[in-house]
Amino acid sequence: MKFIENIKKEDYIKFFNRNKNAHFLQSYSWGTASEKNRGYKSLYVGVIDDKNNLIAACLLLKKETPLNMCYLYCPRGFIIDYSNNSLLEFFVTNLKIYLKKINAIYLKVDPGIKYQTINKDANKIDGENNYKLFNKLINLGFKHKGFYKLYEGNQPRYTIRIPLKKDFEQIKKEMSKSFLKTIRKSDEFDIVINESNDLKKFYELAKNNSKKDDFKLYSYEYYKNIYNSFKEENKIKIFEASLNPFKVTQKFKKEISELENITSEKKKLDRIARIQKLKNDIDFLQKYKKDEVVCSLICVYTNYGAWSLYIGNNELGTKTHAVNKIYFESIKDAYDKGFEFYDLFGTIGDPQTSYKNLAGLHDFKRKFGGEYLEFMGEFDLINKKIWYKLLPVLLKIYRKIRGNRT
Repeated sequence: MKFIENIKKEDYIKFFNRNKNAHFLQSYSWGTASEKNRGYKSLYVGVIDDKNNLIAACLLLKKETPLNMCYLYCPRGFIIDYSNNSLLEFFVTNLKIYLKKINAIYLKVDPGIKYQTINKDANKIDGENNYKLFNKLINLGFKHKGFYKLYEGNQPRYTIRIPLKKDFEQIKKEMSKSFLKTIRKSDEFDIVINESNDLKKFYELAKNNSKKDDFKLYSYEYYKNIYNSFKEENKIKIFEASLNPFKVTQKFKKEISELENITSEKKKLDRIARIQKLKNDIDFLQKYKKDEVVCSLICVYTNYGAWSLYIGNNELGTKTHAVNKIYFESIKDAYDKGFEFYDLFGTIGDPQTSYKNLAGLHDFKRKFGGEYLEFMGEFDLINKKIWYKLLPVLLKIYRKIRGNRT
């Protein structure tokens, strides 16, 4: 075996594409986007066998620091057979040498590996676990950064992942009844789901979510860089949900007329309630005069998995349940295209938290069914112990000074 640096783009992409466990955050596309969005330098290192076949690799995001030092981040890495102890040990040993060579303070990695099986309350239950691998990484010299429950780390330590290699009717059965009910309700508004390349419309809608749910909205250029990077390999989609308020209003008025012409006393109260609901919907829809894109969802892909990444919607999208509809159709699309799973890309490990609206967002994602998945968390491989302790303090001071200048 031989450790190699500067893996060629085509070789890295080929290796990435054939690995089922490769996360999109380890893709060449994410490396390219991270250079433009975060100012990282993307490094691609790995291991080849005696026949020059790549057998392990990873994307390292390098951030320069003063005094000609740096630190590295390997998001959801490595791309490696973790059960191959000799390969893992060889890779980590050579990463330590590599850290010294480039004068790095430390390397952070957060493997996309399940830590243990948990129930709906995020408590451990009997089932699959990877405690041995966890201890193996500790024995190889990594420092674990703790079992955080919210979004304290670089990536969420929990997610909801929907397995797709089963009959779709079974997938639907695992979704909540209330979620499926909203899908049926959304059909009343004749919502149309299409694929689009209108990133500006997505950004316009995402602004609404940022205000409503109090989360950070990135710049338009940030999303544009991600879109362009993944579009190069056709690994990204924008789904749009749209409707025609005028046509829907006319349909509802016709139904009201038909209901009012029924003279039978049978189910009269149900008809009255239905008529009132339709009138309320008409009052709301009349604020909109043209075809409306009410929701936009960005998904990214590897050869094996799909991730819902960013979403934006307006008030009409919420009222008509278009948000649920667009998620449902994107899951169905991933299923139809043969992907093995659909990942909702992050949730919390404390379902009862009162912090912001995280509990509400978690409850929303749980309605999709799938597995509530807990990852191992972050591990640091430290090269310079003193600077490793000083760096957080220095970065805090630097960011404070920079903030005062802006």
